[in-house]
Amino acid sequence: MVENRPFLTFLSHLVLIAGVFVVAFPVYLAFIASTHGPTDFLSGLIPLLPGPHMIENYSTMLTEGVSTGGAPPLGTMMWNSLIMALTIAIGKIAISILSAFAIVYFRFPFRQTVFWAIFITLMLPVEVRILPTFEVVANLKMLNSYAGLTIPLIASATATFLFRQFFLTVPDELMEAARVDGAGALKFFRDILLPLSLTNIAALFVILFIYGWNQYLWPLLITTDADYYTIVMGIKRLADVTDAEPKWNLVMSATVLAMLPPVLVVIFMQRLFVKGLVETEK
Repeated sequence: MVENRPFLTFLSHLVLIAGVFVVAFPVYLAFIASTHGPTDFLSGLIPLLPGPHMIENYSTMLTEGVSTGGAPPLGTMMWNSLIMALTIAIGKIAISILSAFAIVYFRFPFRQTVFWAIFITLMLPVEVRILPTFEVVANLKMLNSYAGLTIPLIASATATFLFRQFFLTVPDELMEAARVDGAGALKFFRDILLPLSLTNIAALFVILFIYGWNQYLWPLLITTDADYYTIVMGIKRLADVTDAEPKWNLVMSATVLAMLPPVLVVIFMQRLFVKGLVETEK
Protein backbone atom coordinates (compact mmCIF):
# COMPACT_ATOMS: atom_id res chain seq x y z
CA MET A 1 0.00 0.00 0.00
CA VAL A 2 1.37 3.42 -0.97
CA GLU A 3 1.39 5.90 1.89
CA ASN A 4 -0.17 9.31 1.31
CA ARG A 5 2.48 11.79 2.38
CA PRO A 6 1.88 15.31 1.05
CA PHE A 7 5.55 16.31 1.28
CA LEU A 8 6.74 13.29 -0.72
CA THR A 9 3.99 13.88 -3.27
CA PHE A 10 5.06 17.52 -3.63
CA LEU A 11 8.73 16.53 -3.86
CA SER A 12 8.10 13.87 -6.52
CA HIS A 13 6.06 16.32 -8.61
CA LEU A 14 8.78 18.94 -8.21
CA VAL A 15 11.43 16.50 -9.46
CA LEU A 16 9.23 15.53 -12.43
CA ILE A 17 8.59 19.18 -13.34
CA ALA A 18 12.32 19.95 -13.09
CA GLY A 19 13.09 16.96 -15.32
CA VAL A 20 10.56 18.08 -17.92
CA PHE A 21 12.04 21.59 -17.85
CA VAL A 22 15.60 20.29 -18.35
CA VAL A 23 14.50 18.16 -21.31
CA ALA A 24 12.04 20.59 -22.90
CA PHE A 25 13.88 23.91 -22.53
CA PRO A 26 16.57 23.17 -25.19
CA VAL A 27 13.80 22.09 -27.57
CA TYR A 28 11.95 25.33 -26.84
CA LEU A 29 15.11 27.34 -27.54
CA ALA A 30 15.57 25.51 -30.83
CA PHE A 31 12.01 26.43 -31.84
CA ILE A 32 12.50 30.06 -30.79
CA ALA A 33 15.75 30.27 -32.76
CA SER A 34 13.97 28.90 -35.84
CA THR A 35 11.58 31.86 -35.81
CA HIS A 36 14.21 34.64 -35.72
CA GLY A 37 16.60 36.15 -38.26
CA PRO A 38 20.15 34.92 -38.98
CA THR A 39 21.89 37.45 -36.68
CA ASP A 40 19.56 37.48 -33.67
CA PHE A 41 21.43 34.69 -31.88
CA LEU A 42 24.89 36.12 -32.61
CA SER A 43 24.52 39.17 -30.39
CA GLY A 44 25.04 37.24 -27.14
CA LEU A 45 21.44 37.76 -25.99
CA ILE A 46 19.10 34.79 -26.37
CA PRO A 47 15.50 35.74 -27.21
CA LEU A 48 12.85 33.79 -25.32
CA LEU A 49 9.85 34.78 -27.43
CA PRO A 50 9.05 33.77 -31.04
CA GLY A 51 10.25 36.03 -33.82
CA PRO A 52 8.63 37.16 -37.10
CA HIS A 53 10.58 34.90 -39.49
CA MET A 54 9.04 31.51 -38.75
CA ILE A 55 7.21 30.97 -42.05
CA GLU A 56 10.14 32.33 -44.07
CA ASN A 57 12.70 30.07 -42.36
CA TYR A 58 10.67 26.89 -42.60
CA SER A 59 9.59 27.47 -46.20
CA THR A 60 13.22 28.17 -47.18
CA MET A 61 14.41 24.91 -45.68
CA LEU A 62 11.57 22.82 -47.12
CA THR A 63 11.66 24.21 -50.66
CA GLU A 64 15.12 25.66 -51.35
CA GLY A 65 17.66 24.37 -48.83
CA VAL A 66 20.99 26.11 -48.32
CA SER A 67 23.33 25.77 -51.27
CA THR A 68 26.28 27.33 -49.42
CA GLY A 69 26.01 24.63 -46.76
CA GLY A 70 25.74 21.82 -49.27
CA ALA A 71 22.26 20.95 -48.03
CA PRO A 72 19.45 20.25 -50.54
CA PRO A 73 15.81 21.08 -49.69
CA LEU A 74 14.76 19.51 -46.42
CA GLY A 75 11.83 17.70 -47.99
CA THR A 76 14.17 15.46 -49.99
CA MET A 77 16.36 14.67 -47.00
CA MET A 78 13.38 13.94 -44.76
CA TRP A 79 11.97 11.59 -47.41
CA ASN A 80 15.31 9.75 -47.56
CA SER A 81 15.41 9.49 -43.77
CA LEU A 82 11.82 8.24 -43.71
CA ILE A 83 12.57 5.50 -46.25
CA MET A 84 15.69 4.53 -44.33
CA ALA A 85 13.95 4.46 -40.93
CA LEU A 86 10.90 2.52 -42.14
CA THR A 87 12.96 -0.01 -44.10
CA ILE A 88 15.32 -0.62 -41.20
CA ALA A 89 12.52 -0.91 -38.63
CA ILE A 90 10.28 -3.18 -40.71
CA GLY A 91 13.20 -5.23 -42.02
CA LYS A 92 14.73 -5.75 -38.58
CA ILE A 93 11.39 -6.83 -37.10
CA ALA A 94 10.57 -9.20 -39.99
CA ILE A 95 13.98 -10.90 -39.97
CA SER A 96 14.19 -11.03 -36.18
CA ILE A 97 10.74 -12.48 -35.56
CA LEU A 98 11.26 -15.17 -38.19
CA SER A 99 14.71 -16.00 -36.81
CA ALA A 100 13.37 -16.26 -33.27
CA PHE A 101 10.45 -18.42 -34.48
CA ALA A 102 12.84 -20.82 -36.20
CA ILE A 103 15.16 -21.03 -33.18
CA VAL A 104 12.36 -21.71 -30.69
CA TYR A 105 9.95 -23.94 -32.62
CA PHE A 106 12.17 -25.92 -35.00
CA ARG A 107 14.59 -28.64 -33.98
CA PHE A 108 17.71 -28.58 -36.11
CA PRO A 109 21.41 -29.29 -35.44
CA PHE A 110 23.38 -26.57 -33.65
CA ARG A 111 20.21 -24.61 -32.91
CA GLN A 112 21.61 -23.05 -29.72
CA THR A 113 24.95 -22.43 -31.41
CA VAL A 114 23.19 -20.43 -34.11
CA PHE A 115 21.35 -18.39 -31.48
CA TRP A 116 24.51 -17.61 -29.53
CA ALA A 117 26.32 -16.71 -32.74
CA ILE A 118 23.57 -14.17 -33.43
CA PHE A 119 23.63 -12.95 -29.85
CA ILE A 120 27.41 -12.45 -29.81
CA THR A 121 27.08 -9.96 -32.67
CA LEU A 122 25.70 -7.52 -30.08
CA MET A 123 29.35 -6.92 -29.18
CA LEU A 124 30.10 -5.82 -32.75
CA PRO A 125 28.48 -2.42 -33.40
CA VAL A 126 28.42 -0.82 -36.83
CA GLU A 127 31.51 1.25 -36.05
CA VAL A 128 33.63 -1.88 -35.49
CA ARG A 129 32.69 -3.60 -38.76
CA ILE A 130 32.17 -0.48 -40.82
CA LEU A 131 35.22 -0.86 -43.12
CA PRO A 132 34.52 -4.43 -44.29
CA THR A 133 30.82 -3.57 -44.58
CA PHE A 134 31.65 -0.55 -46.71
CA GLU A 135 33.89 -2.69 -48.95
CA VAL A 136 31.10 -5.22 -49.47
CA VAL A 137 28.57 -2.49 -50.28
CA ALA A 138 30.99 -0.82 -52.70
CA ASN A 139 31.75 -4.12 -54.46
CA LEU A 140 28.03 -4.75 -54.86
CA LYS A 141 27.59 -1.29 -56.48
CA MET A 142 25.20 -0.15 -53.77
CA LEU A 143 26.79 3.23 -53.00
CA ASN A 144 24.38 6.15 -53.36
CA SER A 145 21.32 3.93 -53.19
CA TYR A 146 18.51 3.13 -50.77
CA ALA A 147 19.68 -0.49 -50.70
CA GLY A 148 23.11 0.62 -49.51
CA LEU A 149 21.57 2.84 -46.84
CA THR A 150 19.37 0.13 -45.36
CA ILE A 151 20.43 -3.46 -46.08
CA PRO A 152 23.70 -3.42 -44.03
CA LEU A 153 21.72 -2.21 -40.97
CA ILE A 154 18.71 -4.46 -41.37
CA ALA A 155 19.70 -7.37 -39.07
CA SER A 156 19.20 -7.08 -35.31
CA ALA A 157 20.48 -9.47 -32.65
CA THR A 158 18.65 -7.49 -29.96
CA ALA A 159 15.24 -7.91 -31.59
CA THR A 160 15.92 -11.61 -32.23
CA PHE A 161 16.78 -12.08 -28.56
CA LEU A 162 13.66 -10.25 -27.37
CA PHE A 163 11.33 -12.21 -29.65
CA ARG A 164 12.99 -15.49 -28.63
CA GLN A 165 12.50 -14.71 -24.94
CA PHE A 166 8.84 -13.91 -25.56
CA PHE A 167 8.22 -17.04 -27.63
CA LEU A 168 9.67 -19.14 -24.80
CA THR A 169 6.89 -17.83 -22.52
CA VAL A 170 4.11 -18.94 -24.89
CA PRO A 171 2.54 -22.15 -23.48
CA ASP A 172 3.32 -25.32 -25.41
CA GLU A 173 -0.37 -26.18 -25.25
CA LEU A 174 -1.08 -23.52 -27.87
CA MET A 175 1.25 -25.17 -30.33
CA GLU A 176 -0.17 -28.62 -29.55
CA ALA A 177 -3.73 -27.35 -29.99
CA ALA A 178 -2.78 -25.81 -33.33
CA ARG A 179 -1.33 -29.13 -34.48
CA VAL A 180 -4.49 -30.99 -33.44
CA ASP A 181 -6.53 -28.53 -35.51
CA GLY A 182 -4.32 -29.23 -38.51
CA ALA A 183 -2.45 -25.92 -38.49
CA GLY A 184 1.04 -25.95 -39.97
CA ALA A 185 4.02 -23.98 -38.74
CA LEU A 186 3.27 -20.86 -40.79
CA LYS A 187 -0.41 -20.85 -39.86
CA PHE A 188 0.50 -21.17 -36.17
CA PHE A 189 2.95 -18.31 -36.61
CA ARG A 190 0.46 -16.10 -38.47
CA ASP A 191 -2.69 -16.74 -36.46
CA ILE A 192 -1.31 -17.17 -32.94
CA LEU A 193 2.19 -15.84 -32.47
CA LEU A 194 1.85 -12.64 -34.51
CA PRO A 195 -1.26 -11.38 -32.66
CA LEU A 196 0.38 -12.20 -29.33
CA SER A 197 3.52 -10.34 -30.39
CA LEU A 198 1.74 -7.13 -31.42
CA THR A 199 2.81 -5.06 -28.41
CA ASN A 200 6.41 -6.29 -28.68
CA ILE A 201 6.43 -5.43 -32.38
CA ALA A 202 5.08 -1.95 -31.65
CA ALA A 203 7.69 -1.27 -28.95
CA LEU A 204 10.51 -2.46 -31.19
CA PHE A 205 9.16 -0.49 -34.15
CA VAL A 206 9.34 2.77 -32.18
CA ILE A 207 12.89 2.08 -30.99
CA LEU A 208 14.14 0.89 -34.39
CA PHE A 209 12.44 3.74 -36.28
CA ILE A 210 14.25 6.29 -34.14
CA TYR A 211 17.48 4.30 -34.54
CA GLY A 212 17.16 4.40 -38.34
CA TRP A 213 16.08 8.05 -38.41
CA ASN A 214 19.09 9.19 -36.35
CA GLN A 215 21.73 7.32 -38.38
CA TYR A 216 24.62 9.59 -39.31
CA LEU A 217 27.94 7.77 -39.75
CA TRP A 218 26.79 5.10 -42.20
CA PRO A 219 24.88 7.46 -44.57
CA LEU A 220 27.84 9.85 -44.43
CA LEU A 221 30.18 7.11 -45.68
CA ILE A 222 28.17 5.69 -48.55
CA THR A 223 26.42 8.76 -49.98
CA THR A 224 28.11 11.39 -52.11
CA ASP A 225 25.01 12.23 -54.14
CA ALA A 226 22.86 14.97 -52.59
CA ASP A 227 19.73 13.10 -53.70
CA TYR A 228 20.46 10.48 -51.00
CA TYR A 229 21.42 12.77 -48.11
CA THR A 230 19.52 12.14 -44.87
CA ILE A 231 18.18 14.80 -42.54
CA VAL A 232 20.89 14.26 -39.91
CA MET A 233 23.58 14.70 -42.57
CA GLY A 234 21.84 17.88 -43.72
CA ILE A 235 21.84 19.39 -40.24
CA LYS A 236 25.54 18.63 -39.85
CA ARG A 237 26.33 20.27 -43.20
CA LEU A 238 24.32 23.34 -42.24
CA ALA A 239 26.24 23.74 -38.98
CA ASP A 240 29.68 23.19 -40.56
CA VAL A 241 30.40 26.18 -42.78
CA THR A 242 33.74 27.79 -43.60
CA ASP A 243 34.59 31.50 -43.64
CA ALA A 244 31.13 32.42 -42.34
CA GLU A 245 28.86 32.14 -39.33
CA PRO A 246 26.33 29.30 -39.45
CA LYS A 247 22.78 30.41 -40.18
CA TRP A 248 21.47 29.19 -36.86
CA ASN A 249 17.91 30.15 -37.63
CA LEU A 250 17.92 27.72 -40.58
CA VAL A 251 19.86 25.08 -38.64
CA MET A 252 17.26 25.20 -35.87
CA SER A 253 14.43 25.11 -38.41
CA ALA A 254 15.90 21.91 -39.83
CA THR A 255 16.36 20.52 -36.32
CA VAL A 256 12.75 21.16 -35.33
CA LEU A 257 11.44 19.59 -38.54
CA ALA A 258 13.76 16.60 -38.04
CA MET A 259 12.27 16.00 -34.59
CA LEU A 260 8.67 15.83 -35.82
CA PRO A 261 8.49 12.30 -37.38
CA PRO A 262 10.02 10.46 -34.37
CA VAL A 263 7.85 12.46 -31.99
CA LEU A 264 4.71 11.64 -33.99
CA VAL A 265 5.63 7.93 -34.06
CA VAL A 266 6.06 7.92 -30.27
CA ILE A 267 2.79 9.81 -29.71
CA PHE A 268 0.64 7.64 -31.97
CA MET A 269 2.16 4.37 -30.74
CA GLN A 270 2.53 5.36 -27.10
CA ARG A 271 0.08 2.87 -25.60
CA LEU A 272 1.38 -0.12 -27.53
CA PHE A 273 4.94 1.00 -26.88
CA VAL A 274 4.43 1.10 -23.10
CA LYS A 275 2.59 -2.23 -23.12
CA GLY A 276 5.34 -3.87 -25.10
CA LEU A 277 7.93 -2.75 -22.54
CA VAL A 278 6.09 -3.54 -19.29
CA GLU A 279 3.60 -6.29 -20.08
CA THR A 280 4.73 -9.69 -18.78
CA GLU A 281 1.59 -11.75 -19.35
CA LYS A 282 -0.20 -11.88 -22.69
